[in-house]
Amino acid sequence: FVYSVILSVACRLADHPTASDYFFEVGGAWILATQVNLYVRVNELCKEAFPDESPPLHSWWAVLPPPMDVVVGLRQVHYLARYSAYVRGEQLDDDMVAEEYFPFIASERFTLAEFVREP
Repeated sequence: FVYSVILSVACRLADHPTASDYFFEVGGAWILATQVNLYVRVNELCKEAFPDESPPLHSWWAVLPPPMDVVVGLRQVHYLARYSAYVRGEQLDDDMVAEEYFPFIASERFTLAEFVREP
């Protein structure tokens, strides 16, 4: 990503706006692709640790505009913490933010329609 931004700036400074735009868009596509890959990998880890549960993330939500991609990101952090506690053999402490203030973070997998309709 950083290289694409550097190339984009260099092309802009060299007065090649089309090439600049191209490299900038490639960088954006790279970020989205790595986010989707990350969410797929988190789902795989959770399936390994918690085989009776459904995958917590919709990986394609990474391509949604903010704030929806942030929702998936928050869920990713919560479930990675849960996985890490499992691997270390520890009990995950109560998470007031994920359980009380923003329950969608720790809830079971849901659809976009369910997220919009339910409080």
